[in-house]
Amino acid sequence: MTDLAAPQVLDPSALDAFLERARARLRPEPPGPHDDTSNPRGDHDLEPDVLEAALARPPRLAAVLVPVVPRDDGVSVLFTLRSAHLRDHSGQIAFPGGKIDPGDPSPLAAALREAQEEIGLDPAAVTPLGYLDPYLSGTGFLVTPVVGLVAPDASLALNPHEVAEAFEVPLDFLMDVANHALHSREWRGRQRRYYAIPFGERYIWGVTAGIVRNLYDRLRDVDE
Repeated sequence: MTDLAAPQVLDPSALDAFLERARARLRPEPPGPHDDTSNPRGDHDLEPDVLEAALARPPRLAAVLVPVVPRDDGVSVLFTLRSAHLRDHSGQIAFPGGKIDPGDPSPLAAALREAQEEIGLDPAAVTPLGYLDPYLSGTGFLVTPVVGLVAPDASLALNPHEVAEAFEVPLDFLMDVANHALHSREWRGRQRRYYAIPFGERYIWGVTAGIVRNLYDRLRDVDE
């Protein structure tokens, strides 16, 4: 078991500024799966024809935790590197999360359960701040991202069957649109564009980068 960090405290003004924006601009409640606004974002933002394929069958519901951690040198966001042996999305960077089970009372409960199973994050160490717009993937998952403030002294215990590594990226880096790129690769017989946010040797892309982009859209100043 490893500590997420020593219990150091971020400059209160920086943390307060983030919390003020988050509470004002995030959704206080997630829209239901049949709400007209439940899918304003998705892979089809860049590739409109993906939507028809993604909606060919009812979407599979999922939830992820976007863990925001106050540090002594700034606010950061926690990501995971999926284990290389996994059948789906192996070796990719993701947020803790997964499918919403029938026993999960809410997307928040599912995200916290998955975070505890994947990285050993105690739900009591997470303060929910709000929701981003659900994200429809080209593979048919409707993902509800929950933004949560994680106690800086929380401990992690990674499940090696699911997660190879956990790491953090400064929020300031993620919120700088100059660090957002549009890349493309062949998928199902044609070139597809997607958001990518390279960070050193890390390559954040696809749904995870799309969710970060939505976080940027929610938190940025109107004139940016």
